Amino acid sequence: MSAPTPETGRVQLALNVSDLEASIAFYSAMFGVEPHKRRPGYANFAVAEPPLKLVLVETPADARGTGVTGALNHLGVEVASTDEVRAARERFASAGLAAFDEDDTTCCYALQDKVWVHDPAGAPWEVYTVKDEAPAQPRDAFDRPVEGVAGDGTCCTPAAGHAERAAEEACCR
Repeated sequence: MSAPTPETGRVQLALNVSDLEASIAFYSAMFGVEPHKRRPGYANFAVAEPPLKLVLVETPADARGTGVTGALNHLGVEVASTDEVRAARERFASAGLAAFDEDDTTCCYALQDKVWVHDPAGAPWEVYTVKDEAPAQPRDAFDRPVEGVAGDGTCCTPAAGHAERAAEEACCR
């Protein structure tokens, strides 16, 4: 099964939530859609209007905090093809932006190609495409292997060490 593919791309907003079930109920009501995918500690919504991939990553309350503090996990742009990921890489390089590539990476229960950059304040952004929603060896949102769960979605979390690796790689380029 493949992911619903946006025709022109859609923004991804990945949030840390301390109560996954309450957050799923809230965002289902807010956007009028049920999650595209649910896994332990993880849910994502493929919202048609507005075009949005909303990702919820369950995070302990003490790490998450309240209000906007600790809410943002990462941002992204979901694109339809690996060619679009490659074009983003080239655009970033032409602009002199430090980027970190992840091809054929499995995280958040999906096989993806992606490229990461950070805004001037350090907020992580990914441009990604889903190549397989049900990889043979799924990994969760914290980049841990998952036993007995078939994956089917998108996202990856810099909290899993990707941001640190991206920052280290960016410094070397």
